[in-house]
Amino acid sequence: MLMTLALFSPALAAQPLTRAHAHNDYEHKRPLLDALDQAFCSVEADIYLVTNQLLVAHNLRDVKPERTLEKLYLDPLRERVRANRGHVYTEFATNTALGRPMSAAGSGIEFTLLIDLKTGGEETYRALRPVLSKYAEMLTRFTPTSTIPGAVTVILTGNRPVQMVAVEPERLCALDGRLSDLDANQSVHLFPLVSESWSPTFRKFEADGLSDADRTKLRQLISKTHGQGRRLRFWGVPDQLVVWREFYSEGVDMLNTDDLPGLAAFLQSPPKPQSKQ
Repeated sequence: MLMTLALFSPALAAQPLTRAHAHNDYEHKRPLLDALDQAFCSVEADIYLVTNQLLVAHNLRDVKPERTLEKLYLDPLRERVRANRGHVYTEFATNTALGRPMSAAGSGIEFTLLIDLKTGGEETYRALRPVLSKYAEMLTRFTPTSTIPGAVTVILTGNRPVQMVAVEPERLCALDGRLSDLDANQSVHLFPLVSESWSPTFRKFEADGLSDADRTKLRQLISKTHGQGRRLRFWGVPDQLVVWREFYSEGVDMLNTDDLPGLAAFLQSPPKPQSKQ
């Protein structure tokens, strides 16, 4: 009963935050549920393949047999989607001030489950594929030339089995690209998202934000990514207001955070758009 109440309130009363991504979501006190309570639209789960089970943990030494991908994420998401008539969040008007518009399905908001494969990509995906098939009713489907929106979009990151996934005629997941993948401009139905570590590409944030050179570089990357129809995310960035302001105003699609209430509060009252210099 308590689990059911947690699944359906109070997140239903909040405007979904379509640019909020819960980094290492499973490390919070209530995996998935804390993010839903803050109306996040993307969560990240690291998984290890251990004795034919997909276990959620940051390190292999931390795995526990009861913390499976299904129990922590897929089962509660399916329960919520069924209760909400096919969506994680329902009956909300598009609010471009809070992020991207509704999914192509026409009603409801796209929700992303980013799964970080920590063990071997191909062997882990072989175990993951039949698990995902059990939840096909709620998952976005992909072909080499199309994306059929579902309530939950699964994207694989980490040890990505790129070649294995790329040749599938139909699948229930896509892949997380890297900045290096932009030059190849592969299908957006294979790489709908591009993620990269911040530090190898940019310098540290200054007290008042990015340097002019880094801001110009960021705008070029955003333009290139959006020009190919993809979303952009950075990890390894501090949870600071100056970072969120820069990323929000410049158009980074997914704001990566470990501070769920902090980012939620920021996105509920975001800065007004300013003209770009």
